[in-house]
Amino acid sequence: MNVREFADAQWTRATGAGVDPHEYRRVTGCLASVADWGPSCVRTGHACLQRAEAAGSAVSAGEHLLMAARWFHLATLAPYAEAHRAAAAADHALGRALTALEPGARRVSGEGFTGWLRGPSDAPGTVVVVPGLDSAKEEFLGPASALLARGLAVFVMDGPGQGVLAATTTLASDYERVVGRVVDALGVARVGLVGLSLGGYYAARTAALEPRVAVAATVSGPFRLDWAELPPPVRDIMARRAGGADAARDFARHVDLAGLAPRITAPLLVVDGGRDVIPGVTNGEALARLAPRGTYLSVPHGDHLLGDARPDWLPRLADHMAHSLTGTPAGAASPE
Repeated sequence: MNVREFADAQWTRATGAGVDPHEYRRVTGCLASVADWGPSCVRTGHACLQRAEAAGSAVSAGEHLLMAARWFHLATLAPYAEAHRAAAAADHALGRALTALEPGARRVSGEGFTGWLRGPSDAPGTVVVVPGLDSAKEEFLGPASALLARGLAVFVMDGPGQGVLAATTTLASDYERVVGRVVDALGVARVGLVGLSLGGYYAARTAALEPRVAVAATVSGPFRLDWAELPPPVRDIMARRAGGADAARDFARHVDLAGLAPRITAPLLVVDGGRDVIPGVTNGEALARLAPRGTYLSVPHGDHLLGDARPDWLPRLADHMAHSLTGTPAGAASPE
């Protein structure tokens, strides 16, 4: 894949994550090869840090820091020798941003996870947002904002092999154990789960095995993976995150929800994009059909992670979580 094809493939993912589309075009439009991707994104992240230092208010500084976190994370999406440094820079920028914008935000870390707990201390419900194969907590600030706007507390995390932990840990097929430790650390009786991309598998698996999950939603999550059919770029990413090709192949073999879906008793919303077609990846229709309280939402024009179709699914997902956790009638107006 040449750099233009790569940049086009990441377009809706980046803009869906909150990157300014015009800046994205400026930054990626002059790249000579995919090898330039990481360094260019890192330079843009540092430019955002400089804007933050020159900002006239804490709010403006915080907003620039959030954008820096997004750009540093984007640097990790292509093969890049300094990806671990970019992930650490994204993590640091997000921490500085939340310190400036949300003094009540709290860093919570434990075995195999780290993240930020945001929202009111007396929130009626708490949602854990789970990233995917090469995503991280910095990518899903939009879904977090939608949940926060509905009065919920939100913990956006990195788990094994994800985000800032990718340099020191590998992917875990038993992600329900990680979420269990998260729930313990948060000190709540129950949680909602939102899982995106591979995080959708993690969320569904955890909803089947962790009784403290009261509601769940998946976005572009796989029902099953077939290693032999996965495109080489996906296999390469999985090998890097799993600790080698053999470990990745074994990990992919475990991604199969056929036996677990009937055990998901919590309300489950499954969101897919109709244009999200990856060889070797089975979409979530079967998950929604087999789960006792599953609902399927397919957005025909949506691609992977549906960054090109957020109005078609994000408000509904946020309302689904809020209604299930707080008992708010489904038709009641939610704050925006």
